[in-house]
Amino acid sequence: MKRHDVRNVAIIAHVDHGKTTLVDGLLKQSGVFRSNQFVMERVLDSNDLERERGITILSKNTAVTYNGIKINIVDTPGHADFGGEVERVLKMVDGVILVVDAFEGPMPQTKFVLKNALDLSLPVIVCVNKIDRPEARPMEVVDEVLELLIELDADEKQLDCPFIFASAKAGFASFSPDEKTDSLKPLFDTIINYIPAPEGDPDQGTQILISTIDYNEYVGRIGIGKVERGTIRVNDDVVIVNAHNPDQSNRVKVSKLYEFDGLKRVEVTEATIGSIVAVSGIADIHIGDTICSPDRPEPLPFQKISEPTIAMYFNVNDSPFAGTEGKYVTSRHLRDRLFRELNTDVSLRVEETDTTESFKVSGRGELHLSILIENMRREGYEFSVSKPEVLYKEDEKGNRLEPMERALIDVPDEYTGIVIEKLGQRKGELINMRPTGTGNTRLEFSIPSRGLIGYRGEFLTDTKGTGIMNTIFDGYGPYKGDIQYRKTGSLIAFETGESTAYGLYNAQERGILFIGPGTKVYCGMVVGQNPKSEDIEVNVCKRKQLTNMRAAGSDEALRLTPPKILSLEQALDFIETDELLEITPKSLRIRKKILDSTQRMRERRNRTGS
Repeated sequence: MKRHDVRNVAIIAHVDHGKTTLVDGLLKQSGVFRSNQFVMERVLDSNDLERERGITILSKNTAVTYNGIKINIVDTPGHADFGGEVERVLKMVDGVILVVDAFEGPMPQTKFVLKNALDLSLPVIVCVNKIDRPEARPMEVVDEVLELLIELDADEKQLDCPFIFASAKAGFASFSPDEKTDSLKPLFDTIINYIPAPEGDPDQGTQILISTIDYNEYVGRIGIGKVERGTIRVNDDVVIVNAHNPDQSNRVKVSKLYEFDGLKRVEVTEATIGSIVAVSGIADIHIGDTICSPDRPEPLPFQKISEPTIAMYFNVNDSPFAGTEGKYVTSRHLRDRLFRELNTDVSLRVEETDTTESFKVSGRGELHLSILIENMRREGYEFSVSKPEVLYKEDEKGNRLEPMERALIDVPDEYTGIVIEKLGQRKGELINMRPTGTGNTRLEFSIPSRGLIGYRGEFLTDTKGTGIMNTIFDGYGPYKGDIQYRKTGSLIAFETGESTAYGLYNAQERGILFIGPGTKVYCGMVVGQNPKSEDIEVNVCKRKQLTNMRAAGSDEALRLTPPKILSLEQALDFIETDELLEITPKSLRIRKKILDSTQRMRERRNRTGS
């Protein structure tokens, strides 16, 4: 049986190509909001970090009604580090809208998300967005998308996909780039006509594959998935099974059932095939579980999520300032919070180590882990983290393999030389180079993942903030050899105390400072960067000796260079293997793992054997 009153569609795209803005337009034009209601931009990016960074981190469910047909829409992340979110939510839908920027064209993540959709045989609607950009080249982008479809072995039906030309921000869509309309009606019509209606047997045993987990303090875990078969009702007895864990079989009761309507969850008493539902009242439900009728416990297969490529150690903070700024500081707090994150983030791995004070956390990239760190920091956690390191593998012959990335870089022509030189030093291999018009060049590199650690900040400096770099995981390749990450050393605080203008004035001759006067520091804390490769100890707490003698000119105000305040990502990029980043709700402090200078020297001698 087909259910003609429902369509389920996901919006997929590269980062910043306009997915969430397009959902805004669909919500507004379907009458979800009152005509006089104030609606902020990117209304689905509800998380503080999403709004600040302008990216989608978690997939979101919403629904609109058009001509009596309910369209369930899933907005997915565009950044490669959150690819795990995209991989699993595609199991909930019957088709996708691929959004492509009319100037940039297909980018690395476009290829990744499109491949996932094609592997699941989902029909694709291509939406060429931002056609009102002055430099837009929509017809060239259409050709590039068709080339990408051929490259990804799309079948004839997928190649014959409809193309829609739109400006999500201006709220219009058309079937031709030259045609001007005043609404998104062509896109709505294409969704109804091209995306297949869900089908299944409503009278057979229930089957719902859980693709997303939400959490609510009042009702606990909420499983979200599509009803593939049968009908689910409140107070039904059901069985939880899992295709990857055949022994699992838990009998539970459905206490509450919700469907999506606009931005709200609406409580319902029952739902049948094709409905995307949220189920609460099941305490131990996980992504990949299938809710079934007790008489037919048949688990649905679940897509294996890509493995993590990067790891860092999360440690209990043991600095001299430990426990002064955070609310949650013990190893039990840290452990509980990290393992709780596994409930909703399928791409993350958390492993216990030999000590209870440290946990190995693996993710899909630096951004993936830095978002977790920032969330924990805002929740009141205090801890320290090590430098990110890549996860190696071995082939059958015992050769070392490392994760590789495909990097696509758009830079003004005058900066191509410095970018090629820097990435060459980091074992990057230039694969392609072509002009993109308006004085810009697009560079394509194959580079080890570790070669990109700490490079983003340097890249923005080298290109004066004008360069755009996009990367995506490109499998494992042979180990490329050692890379020298940082050619600079650290300026290390010599004693514990409070920094003074006089101490900083003397220290700034040695390099770039990260702190200003009146900052509390401790012995072994990194307070700046030395342009030379060695570490130097400086006394930033030094006070001027007071005497009753006055010398001409010596009492003038000291001129201090403004400190370089590092963001979380910049600090993670900066730290070396013998350093840690101390994270509290109020502060970010870089420190040496060994705080005592004598012990540090002894350790360095032992390591070098000199």
